[in-house]
Amino acid sequence: MICHTFELNGSKYITALIEEAVKNKTRTAAVHGNWIIDTAIRIPSNFTLILENCHLRMADNCFSNLFVNEHHDTELGRTTAGTDRNISIIGRGEAILDGGEYNGLSEKTQLKDGMPPIWKNNLVLFTNVDGFQISGISCRNQRWWALNFIYCSNGYLGNIDFCANDTAIDADGNAYHGLLRRKYAEILVKNADGIDLRQGCHDIVIENISGFTEDDTIALTGLNGNLEQTFSVSGLPSDICNVTVKNVKAAAFCTIVRLLNQGDVKLHDIMIDGVYDMSPESPHFDRGLYAVRVGDTNLYGTRHATKEETYNITIKNVVGRSQYAVSLAGDMQRLVMYGIECHNNCKMLLDERIKTYG
Repeated sequence: MICHTFELNGSKYITALIEEAVKNKTRTAAVHGNWIIDTAIRIPSNFTLILENCHLRMADNCFSNLFVNEHHDTELGRTTAGTDRNISIIGRGEAILDGGEYNGLSEKTQLKDGMPPIWKNNLVLFTNVDGFQISGISCRNQRWWALNFIYCSNGYLGNIDFCANDTAIDADGNAYHGLLRRKYAEILVKNADGIDLRQGCHDIVIENISGFTEDDTIALTGLNGNLEQTFSVSGLPSDICNVTVKNVKAAAFCTIVRLLNQGDVKLHDIMIDGVYDMSPESPHFDRGLYAVRVGDTNLYGTRHATKEETYNITIKNVVGRSQYAVSLAGDMQRLVMYGIECHNNCKMLLDERIKTYG
């Protein structure tokens, strides 16, 4: 195992590189080496950040994203006038974004006892970005979802590998590795997704994704919760649409590719092509639940979606090796599935589609 030595003040160092590249009009900067990040690094429009053989790790006990777009979490950024455009993060060689030691911020502890909102634990959080690319990186030890996108469009996410934290704490306070479904309460970092496309995301390609995630590897989730209301963009549609997901070889404790929409948010024109469940080879957990999942019987939004809100979904070339290859719930129309295989005693389909909920 290679032991990396990390330099402090990585946020300040990388921000200075970005500012110099804007000043000299190259609008491209390259980061090398291993750095501790304690404050979110803002990337402006029309900018390419190259991560070349570098390891960026979040500082212990900090509550911050690693990368955000320039106008993220500003009043201007919630308007079409404040849309950031054409932002790229390109990994070359070994490029690692690392959550580091877990900081205790979770969906249960957020906004309590001085804690910030949970989305401060995203490694990358882009809001209101038109034109983006993130590729060639590895995400390690994400403290919640690794890569989160809200009202983002015309994007590419490719050649990304994940390795979530698989630590659990038993009743006596002893840490161990390896997640067990029957001991879910002992999992230290819960809901550690890989990629999340939320409300308002459209025209995006996601491909060549691998690794292990504690929850969903890729989630297209159309809800209207605190996260979405905080970063909604006036004048832009809330639909999640025109998204292609290709060539995903991953192990997920929950679902490899999940689609869900509720509460007036539409989800449509989605292509899922090539999902291979790697969970039997994973050393991180006992067994996953689903390769692909559409809908949910649980209510997360104000109401379940209608078939006029969930439509034009194609699922093909799926190899399931966990409990179910595909799970369906709720009301939808124009759903096409083919090329679904099952191995390792995996069942083909869990079909819970219903038109009314009681």
